[in-house]
Amino acid sequence: MTDEVKNYLMKLINSVDGLLAIAVTDRDGVPLLKGSTEQVPELALRPNFLSTFGTAIEQANKIGFQQSKSFICLYQNYQVVQINKSPVVLTFIADSNTNTGLLLNLEADMNDIINEVSKVVTTT
Repeated sequence: MTDEVKNYLMKLINSVDGLLAIAVTDRDGVPLLKGSTEQVPELALRPNFLSTFGTAIEQANKIGFQQSKSFICLYQNYQVVQINKSPVVLTFIADSNTNTGLLLNLEADMNDIINEVSKVVTTT
């Protein structure tokens, strides 16, 4: 990952109080880009955790829901916001008291990066 992209991700992380990490992954949870603070739980950035979005979409489709755009999971100390930007998934990991709306608004700030990464994912 280039320093420019990593610096941009860290700038976004620092722009929202309580945001601990941003990850861009493929549908299987393999990280393509990520930025994080030291406070993020180590297990939250592993592919087996990040792949839960794809699994949840499959299960939701089986029970008749249409294609999901995002999932928001709230835990005791953390929240995870995952956004479908097919063919990639955008994941924000934050403290439980972080403003979820601010996290969702970061999607627009990341459109250029997402579009570039999506080109690579679809061509390989």
